[in-house]
Amino acid sequence: MTIQWFPGHMAKARRQVTENLKLVDIIFELIDARLPMSSRNPMLDEVIHQKTRLLILNKADMADEAQTKKWLSFFEQQGQKAIAINSLDSKGLKQVTKAAQELLADKWARMRAKGLKTRAIRAMIVGIPNVGKSTLINRLAKKNVAKTGNTPGVTKSQQWIKVEKELELLDTPGILWPKFEDQEVGYKLALTGAIKDAITNMDDLAIYGLKFLNQYYPGRMEERYKLSQLDDEIVKTFDHIGKLRRVIISGGEIDYDQVAELIVRDIRGQQLGKLTFDFVEDFATKP
Repeated sequence: MTIQWFPGHMAKARRQVTENLKLVDIIFELIDARLPMSSRNPMLDEVIHQKTRLLILNKADMADEAQTKKWLSFFEQQGQKAIAINSLDSKGLKQVTKAAQELLADKWARMRAKGLKTRAIRAMIVGIPNVGKSTLINRLAKKNVAKTGNTPGVTKSQQWIKVEKELELLDTPGILWPKFEDQEVGYKLALTGAIKDAITNMDDLAIYGLKFLNQYYPGRMEERYKLSQLDDEIVKTFDHIGKLRRVIISGGEIDYDQVAELIVRDIRGQQLGKLTFDFVEDFATKP
């Protein structure tokens, strides 16, 4: 399965990001704590250049906590400021403004030295679809000013939102990139909901998810599906899960489509616990 999704509004959003860079002091790059590298758009480095940037690992409540700590340390070693939050329940939100102030301290000091009055920090929020940008904005603003949804592609345009006196946010639509050089990145994004299900193959996603669990979280798979390991014939694994969860159609046959959807739903809904799909060790050795 080849996964690609680059709607027209995303190309337009990339142009808008480029045009509005001069209006902001800092970039808030929102990434998924479950896949801290796979959820980073490589095009943003081309667009943002040397603009001050804060990495925000959102959905930290859904990620493996031990792995999140490793990623925060990794980014720090790379000279990138990173924080972990859960915008849905507002956990860690106070870190956002504080971290931005720390990153811009020198710029603000230069402004004061010139006799200029400091103002609210102007930040642009960027990230892939369904990473929680609008939810973060609403929590920071303490009101529903940005559209939210649990499917990718909700935000279609840019808008400024004022957050008290300290922060002004520029929201942007989620931006993917035209081609995934590594198709495994596509699988991870699709499995965590960054790509619309309508353009993916749910069977392939479920199989990828099971193989990932088998390699990295075998105990979770055994606890949920009573499987110590995958069968070489994946259909037998589907049969086992279908019977266990009673996903059966008339005549006693297994409904394989429903089994696939169940597996993906279990992974997304944390029925298999907190999962991280990118491991520092796999990326630290890459050039």
